[in-house]
Amino acid sequence: MKHYQGEAHDALAAISQAQRIAFGPMLFQASWCLRETGVLAYLERCGRQGATTAEIAGACSLSEYGVGVLLDMGLGGGLCHLEGERYVLGRVGRYLQNDPMTRVNMDFTQHVCYAPLAHLLTAIREGRPEGLKVFSPDWETIYPHLDDLPEPARASWFAFDHFYSDWAFQQAQDKVFGYEPATLYDVGGNTGKWAISCATRDPALRVTILDLPEQLALARPRIAQAGVADRVCGHPVNMLEAEGPLPGEADIWWMSQFLDCFSHPQIVAILTRIRRHMKPGARVCILELFWDRQSFEAASFSLNATSLYFTAIANGNSRFYHSKQMYQCLREAGFHVEAEHEIPGPGHTLLVARPLPGGQ
Repeated sequence: MKHYQGEAHDALAAISQAQRIAFGPMLFQASWCLRETGVLAYLERCGRQGATTAEIAGACSLSEYGVGVLLDMGLGGGLCHLEGERYVLGRVGRYLQNDPMTRVNMDFTQHVCYAPLAHLLTAIREGRPEGLKVFSPDWETIYPHLDDLPEPARASWFAFDHFYSDWAFQQAQDKVFGYEPATLYDVGGNTGKWAISCATRDPALRVTILDLPEQLALARPRIAQAGVADRVCGHPVNMLEAEGPLPGEADIWWMSQFLDCFSHPQIVAILTRIRRHMKPGARVCILELFWDRQSFEAASFSLNATSLYFTAIANGNSRFYHSKQMYQCLREAGFHVEAEHEIPGPGHTLLVARPLPGGQ
């Protein structure tokens, strides 16, 4: 929240920022082209001496015209700067070329989000993921169809998802294993990476993935390949079916970047359903990215941008939440937070919650 308190721009800075927003798509696409055509990589090899448009065109099999319009747009984004008539790669360009997080984010934006976001206004007005029709007119949400996404959207989606969850897994796992669980439920287990990791770490642990049948089908071959099929199984379930039965033997109910896939009322319904099936002494562990808990403004910006993916493409009604809203959801569902842990890296928070005494 500290990043967004008060006016940040004077009049000149404000009108300049307004133009950058107005032409933002042009800068993104130019940056994408500079990366994909190898221009950024070539300039990096040239070092401080840089290169002329003719040299770059020859090295990258492009026309001088193409190189010129892309790099001149890149000047405004800080990707490069001029030394006389020679273009020199800047710090921003180096990050676009080399930083794993930036590359994952750009691929996700280009392959998954860019075309669908043209339907954002309709999605906002209708409360439906109208941009999803770019991939299929028949899909209601993206989640049962992740494996059906066309390439390269499919690869970019999974790379994006795994990049942010995997980074926090080890440290979060240390906290979870401190409770010495014998049985763990991975709610919304996706491809099974967390379940497999936990079962590999503790040979006595039994893990059940609670997810849609389509997601369990994705996880099953990975579980078999990891050699833990005797201790990791799947329970097909739609967690939005509030009255449906659930197994109830887990010591830990784990959710990693799962609840951000649902609206506030849906989160309350899911948590309430879980609470009704928890055995005494069990805990809920929630690993999430909260936009108000980020150390850097760029991280808050990125999370709020990604929320628009949920709006236009994923389901039309979820987002990355402010931490206070998640606390409110837990209270409404009859939980209290007994511990919270800030996980260094992309900025995850691990909430450990238990049912309130006397909850119904």
